[in-house]
Amino acid sequence: MFSKNIIFQNFRHKKNVKTKKKIFKILKKELQESSLLLNSYSTKYKYSFKKKKLNKYRNFQQINLIGMGGSVLGTEAIHDFLKFKIKKKIKFYNNLNSQINIKSRNNTLNLIVSKSGNTLETVANFNVILKSQKKNKNLIITENKSNFLMSLAKKLKIEVIEHKNFIGGRYSVLSEVGMIPAQLLGLNEKKFKRFNYLIKNKTFLNELIYNVGFMFQNATKGNINSVILNYDESSENFFKWYQQLTAESLGKNNQGFFPILSSMPKDNHSLLQLYLDGPRNNFFTFFGFKNEKSNKLNNTNLFDHFSILKNKNLSQIIQAQRDATKLVFRRKGIPFRSFEILKRNEETIGELFTFFVLETILLGRLMNVNPFDQPSVELIKTETSKILN
Repeated sequence: MFSKNIIFQNFRHKKNVKTKKKIFKILKKELQESSLLLNSYSTKYKYSFKKKKLNKYRNFQQINLIGMGGSVLGTEAIHDFLKFKIKKKIKFYNNLNSQINIKSRNNTLNLIVSKSGNTLETVANFNVILKSQKKNKNLIITENKSNFLMSLAKKLKIEVIEHKNFIGGRYSVLSEVGMIPAQLLGLNEKKFKRFNYLIKNKTFLNELIYNVGFMFQNATKGNINSVILNYDESSENFFKWYQQLTAESLGKNNQGFFPILSSMPKDNHSLLQLYLDGPRNNFFTFFGFKNEKSNKLNNTNLFDHFSILKNKNLSQIIQAQRDATKLVFRRKGIPFRSFEILKRNEETIGELFTFFVLETILLGRLMNVNPFDQPSVELIKTETSKILN
């Protein structure tokens, strides 16, 4: 357990003191060299806007969030994880859909996010929405440089908030990109910032370093399938954020991990056989909530073998399935780690964001790849522009 919010069970393997020292040395160096980026995960981060500026946008009851990849995935993760605390409506435009049919609504804010300001899909979606919802208020988050969205903002007199140029999209969830929509949805942005606490927590650091060492060891053996066994539907978008973070940061020079999201316990009836008896090139992450409130079963209609379900709720059944799967994995020697979530709040998801960001950066340095660029993605953008020309 590295905090009051999360019970973390690490991979089981022999500790390598030499590797541990190497990773700790990399971490110390990264805390200095990537301090501007990592600062966005701390309470010391200074936003590019004054919070009073958001007051005129707080009364909007409907938000259209238009973006791609890291510009929208983090907010989707936050929204679904904390949906029970959110009263406003938000619609995500995170892919091209030729059948977009939007009815004009009053009291709607279009929030357009693109670091480059030139993201083709974002520009196209915003264009369609502008055409059909002319009464909406607009707000743009983009870099302070010459780009399409900046030019459009000048033309249409749209307010722009700066996207810091030293924070890449997939790392931007606790910067302006994720925290502006979080605040507009009524969440407390300060509570997400857990970096200061975690980086001083010896248990957290030891678990992080041990975890990274195991994953790197797997990569050197060709075991690159990182399978997430997710037992919480509300966390699906969180792991889509994790997929982008891992794939885009580490998938370079014929290296990287293949992040696979598996919905449990549904996949017990489709993929579990493969996980248990298929190729041994996978390692697993169990993720679920402990003792969360859920619907209780009706005892009247439970008999014979299913009497075991009496006085149980759905959360208890899911937890039993998760624990049973862990037992079988352990017996078969299948490597796994486990996150048991105790509280669903801003602090918890803030800690998870911080853990996986640090994990990814450290793995990138160990694998000798730059965790902050994505050179091959630009090839698709260039070829698409040529075809459309």
